[in-house]
Amino acid sequence: MSKKHNFSAGPCILPQEVFEKSAEAILDFNGIGLSLLEISHRSKDFVPVMDEARAIVKRLMNLGDEYEVLYLGGGASLQFAMVPYNLLKVGGKAAYLDTGTWAAGAIKEAKKIGTVDVVGSSKEANYSYIPKDYTVSSEYDYFHCTSNNTIYGTQMKTFPEVDTLMVCDMSSDIFSRQLDFSKFDLIYAGAQKNMGPAGVTLVVIKKEILGKTGRENMLSMLDYSQHIAKESMYNTPPVFPVYASLLTLQYLERNGGIAAAEQRNEAKAKLLYDEIDSNPLFETFCVKEDRSLMNVSFKITDESKKEEFDNAWKAAGISGLNGHRSLGGYRASLYNALPIESVQVLVDVMRSIK
Repeated sequence: MSKKHNFSAGPCILPQEVFEKSAEAILDFNGIGLSLLEISHRSKDFVPVMDEARAIVKRLMNLGDEYEVLYLGGGASLQFAMVPYNLLKVGGKAAYLDTGTWAAGAIKEAKKIGTVDVVGSSKEANYSYIPKDYTVSSEYDYFHCTSNNTIYGTQMKTFPEVDTLMVCDMSSDIFSRQLDFSKFDLIYAGAQKNMGPAGVTLVVIKKEILGKTGRENMLSMLDYSQHIAKESMYNTPPVFPVYASLLTLQYLERNGGIAAAEQRNEAKAKLLYDEIDSNPLFETFCVKEDRSLMNVSFKITDESKKEEFDNAWKAAGISGLNGHRSLGGYRASLYNALPIESVQVLVDVMRSIK
């Protein structure tokens, strides 16, 4: 059976060798005669996996020992609560940028823990742009933003200078472009885009920012300090997603790191956006300056051609192109592992509709 051209928004495409090595590990991990799924997370076979999975993140991001790396459960959605629980001071307040559905979800959870000010929002324009006319002062305990918005196809191209801690949800564009990661005090990301399978969440955190909320008797499972002290093994970690994430990051490191991935991603996005801009049958949902390199959300301008287009892309072996149920249209996710050849197949299909 031929491999599909997988444009799914997540869980999504991963490098083929990651699938193959992960499959081998499930049957026989490192030749020990046991499956990865049945060995102890504290065994001499798995502990090096966790150690390297944490270390490689700091190498790729060029971060020092002032940062800790955690692999946690609960998805990025749990981080919507853990961030304010660990950073929002008792009686303090936080600043949030509202750029999409997931940013709104983070705001909703943070408001259950303390005071939240939304300093910028594009909700009134159906999240079709990234707000830029706002300031964040030192009166806030932290500023939270979402770097990329999978549903609406927008992405922050620059990040503001703020007089407080910078927190970013990078779930859908982590490791896809070069950034000064030291500008951020806390980064979190669900793995199921550029990192690995669903089931584990990456948290990168500057250690010095913890323990300053005035919150007593913190719930242990929600306390970053507890997880740091136990080196991401406060409880049994999701061993398979951690291992698959390590394989994905090793593949990234061997193939030129983030810099090379960014070049490939820019080429893929240019190919598709150029076709959308030159083809009157298609248009994007968002403003041009904020277009995402990861998620290209677009619609067809002539509904009478929709059935023909749908049949054509499915016949071409394309999968996962339907837009999010809240927006409609189409969404082509161009994550790191997607080859430019798959994008060309989609472009050829778009050109064939007359």
